[in-house]
Amino acid sequence: MELRKITKEEYGRCKALFTEAFPPEERLPFFLVNGAARRGRADFWCLYEAEKWVGIAYVICHKDLAYLFYFAIDAEQRGGGHGSAALAELKRQYAGRRLFLAIEQLDPAAENYAQRLSRHAFYERCGFHDIPHKLKEATVIYSLMGTGGAVQPEEYIELFDAFLGRFIRRLIDTRLIE
Repeated sequence: MELRKITKEEYGRCKALFTEAFPPEERLPFFLVNGAARRGRADFWCLYEAEKWVGIAYVICHKDLAYLFYFAIDAEQRGGGHGSAALAELKRQYAGRRLFLAIEQLDPAAENYAQRLSRHAFYERCGFHDIPHKLKEATVIYSLMGTGGAVQPEEYIELFDAFLGRFIRRLIDTRLIE
């Protein structure tokens, strides 16, 4: 698996996957995501396996934290081990940092509970473990999983302030909760 920074040529397919993989309430406007990466506030990776584009990963870093904010494998490429290979490469890329991500809560009443269980098990197989806090992003509350240790609420605030700025973070209401 190879991580390559997004280029102008890949912009269209990356935006299409971003839009397909994440519902509107779970995604920032793509121009903000791409712009922050262009300004060096995040790493926007295109995932390649044997010269074939298979997906995207978007990582926000601050101090020793690396937040895998968006991660998606192209629908036609899913189930072929690309996700596991990409996560292994991301763990190598961000070695020495606490790498974490947000997933849907394991709510038995959720319509897609089986899918949530499957995703959780996938991340566990890839070496991620539950982190005690929850993440509130706008109106959605997520569970956290990571490697390298827990993330504290004040560290998350610093990370997001460095990413988009304090003003925008307050507009979005993103924070760790108990």
